[in-house]
Amino acid sequence: MTETGYIGREHRNVGFGEALRLGFSNYALFRGRSSRGAFWFWVLGTAIVSVILSGIDYALFGSSQPGFLGGIWSLAILVPNIAVAARRLHDVNHSGWWLLLVLTGIGILLLLFWYVQPGQAQTNDFGPDVEAGKG
Repeated sequence: MTETGYIGREHRNVGFGEALRLGFSNYALFRGRSSRGAFWFWVLGTAIVSVILSGIDYALFGSSQPGFLGGIWSLAILVPNIAVAARRLHDVNHSGWWLLLVLTGIGILLLLFWYVQPGQAQTNDFGPDVEAGKG
């Protein structure tokens, strides 16, 4: 902690592997904050695994079958996807309930805008400037 009451930005740098670890270790943690890096590395990592599993599904089952492995993967990451997205919204001082905008279709654009914004460098309504789950 510093005199201003929050931990410096250097403590929020999250790499690719750590973002995936944090996503799974905080599987259903809907409180706290996730940095831009943690969010986007999580999105990248899960997308890479999805593409790989789609390729394996195609090789094993052909195009006439739905993606079995991809479907299992999608179910496995459903809750952590929502949790990471909610924590990312907390980082820009918005409630996780704003995720419901995805149901409107056009709300996705507002969510994307918030996802690319830098997080607040001080304590906000959702806690101090600390990466959720990072020790």
